[in-house]
Amino acid sequence: MRLVIQGRAISVAHLTHIHRLIGGNAQFMQVAEYAYYLPVFTSDISTVQAFCAEQQLDFALVPDAQRLNHFGLCVMDMDSTLISIECIDEIADMMQLKPQISAITENAMRGEIDFATSLKQRVALLKGLPETALQRVIDERLQLNPGAREWIAACKANNIKTMVVSGGFTFFANHVKTLLGLDYAVSNTLEIVDGKLTGNIVGDIVDADRKAQELVKLRDILGLKTDQTIAIGDGANDLKMMAAANVGVAYHAKPIVQSQATYALNFSGLDGVASLFTA
Repeated sequence: MRLVIQGRAISVAHLTHIHRLIGGNAQFMQVAEYAYYLPVFTSDISTVQAFCAEQQLDFALVPDAQRLNHFGLCVMDMDSTLISIECIDEIADMMQLKPQISAITENAMRGEIDFATSLKQRVALLKGLPETALQRVIDERLQLNPGAREWIAACKANNIKTMVVSGGFTFFANHVKTLLGLDYAVSNTLEIVDGKLTGNIVGDIVDADRKAQELVKLRDILGLKTDQTIAIGDGANDLKMMAAANVGVAYHAKPIVQSQATYALNFSGLDGVASLFTA
């Protein structure tokens, strides 16, 4: 096993203290600017976990077999995972509807209401919005989360296929696919008539079940095994997708997602995913 400690706050003092807690003769190895790992032979390191939480450091116990060159597919959520915003909330902001729509978004992210129902409710509120507002969101507000480019570069270097599967919209998912050079993108399509949103969605909704199905379908097309798959997300809508993968990474996620994920990153960027599997 590898004990992986990472975060921008990391210091030599942190590593020294953790080493004392663990004991043994092995030394920490640096795998990135803010990431280190230590070989360990026990899974009982709760004191280290508590210390890392106090010090705002990410902590993970990773099996030696989980290396970047072992994986073949990574499927990722888009809003608040690959990018820093919830696109529908930003669209709503242009219509002075952000509080109403954000409240529905939060309920869905926490798993308090069905995602498909919440999406229909939110999209219905956007009826009449000019299509040009979508491009404004890209031009003025859409930003990649820290480490996104580095993580995708690591995937490419290790022949890991990448797919964004989003409960958001094709207008944004296709943009992010191009921006990062992802291999695949699946998302919802907003109905637009005469240059305005109708408040409806075209086709089947990309919900939690669909996200998991897309991961399994692409895994099988690529001829991969389950243990060669990674899923990254932040909301309740990502849980089934993460469960379908061998490794589920909760990225700055809701508590319900962190509790069910294989690993959680709360203080690192997306490049921290690469650090988990680098040795």
